[in-house]
Amino acid sequence: MPLYPRRTAKPAEPDAPMSLGALLVQVRAALTHRFPDSYWVVAEVAEMTRPRQQGGHCYLTLTEPAAGAEALGFTAQARATLWGSRYQQIAPAFAEATGQELRPGLRLLLRVKVTFHEQYGFSLDVLALDPSYTVGELARQRLATLRQLKEKDLLERQQRLALPLGPQRLAVVSSPTAAGLQDFVHQLEEAPYDFAVTLFPAVMQGESAPASIQAALDQVRPRRGQFDVVVLIRGGGSKTDLLAFDEYGLAAAVASFPLPVLTGIGHERDEAVVDLVAHRSLKTPTAVAAFLVERLARLEALILELAERVADRSREHLGRHHQRLQRLADHTHEAARQQLARAQNELAYRSRQATQAPRQQLRQLGQHLNTFRYTLPQAGRQALRHEEQRLRRRSRTVLRRFVRHHQRKREALLRQQFSLQLGLAKKVKGYELRVISLEAAALRQENRLLRQRLTANPLYRSANS
Repeated sequence: MPLYPRRTAKPAEPDAPMSLGALLVQVRAALTHRFPDSYWVVAEVAEMTRPRQQGGHCYLTLTEPAAGAEALGFTAQARATLWGSRYQQIAPAFAEATGQELRPGLRLLLRVKVTFHEQYGFSLDVLALDPSYTVGELARQRLATLRQLKEKDLLERQQRLALPLGPQRLAVVSSPTAAGLQDFVHQLEEAPYDFAVTLFPAVMQGESAPASIQAALDQVRPRRGQFDVVVLIRGGGSKTDLLAFDEYGLAAAVASFPLPVLTGIGHERDEAVVDLVAHRSLKTPTAVAAFLVERLARLEALILELAERVADRSREHLGRHHQRLQRLADHTHEAARQQLARAQNELAYRSRQATQAPRQQLRQLGQHLNTFRYTLPQAGRQALRHEEQRLRRRSRTVLRRFVRHHQRKREALLRQQFSLQLGLAKKVKGYELRVISLEAAALRQENRLLRQRLTANPLYRSANS
């Protein structure tokens, strides 16, 4: 142990209390000394207050979201300011380079300077923005959206739907005041086809556009049986106005819609995600109308071509049948002519047979009369009278039979002739009349001959005297 013990130290007197202002001055000095330069910082815009007047300042709330897909909240937050003169330079340049204006939700690469004010606290002065980082971030988000749609089999689902051959019942999702809608309707009205257009109003630009368009699609869904296609159109606009069509929720709603969706968003260069998932993407509303009109024109041309083919086939078919009917008609005419000739020959033969039998009987009676003329005058006269009566009866009977037979044959022939060919009826009738007249003349001639023979017979003269 030391010979002399140490002296007990006197307790240090506490420092005099500082004012809040003095403390914050020291904090500002420390921050200025520690962070003298500006720094590039990656942050996300959580909130944003735009200038309310020309030359006003823009106030931002920058955050760093918590890592992990399931994390909530953020790990850091700071206020930032874009002073009026700098805002007038940075904001237009950023919008031109990225195609969109500054807005909450964007992830930015900012050049900031750390500032501290005793009254307003900690803040960051924004000196510059790197638009290339935001463009890359938007592209990354676009690729992530497309990847997510592909994973859920939504990227090509619309392509599997069959587009009607002639879509005419159109459910149009657009803003009622959009110039593109007026161009679309005007183009359809000039077409020679009738279209039924039903408008489902929606906001087509801005932050509320995706939800508004989805609401319009939800109105179409329960009435989908009334429409052939859905047409999503809007007029031209800046790149910023088209960002709503890259939103995943809207793209998924379009991809999963049960009707084919045609888009005419009105941009000539870029394709939005909605264009990629739609059944058919066209550049402008007028192009959509022209596509619909052209599709109906092609369908009409196809129908006319098919109708012409059917007409040609029908004409060929009718021609073949006409030739066949003509051959059958010629064959029928020839068969009728031959059958008529055979009937006429048979009628002539029957007529000859009918007149030959009475002649033969008359000759036999004459012979009998000559035999008994000298030996049996009285018997001859009686026999003559008897034979004359019998001959008359037989003649009448034969004549009646001949007439009936001839009448039946004639009627049969007339019926057959009438059924075969009406045009030959007059000629056949003439032939029949000539045959009857000839037969009557033959009978009259035979009767005259018979009377002459009887008159020449002395037995007949003596009997009459």
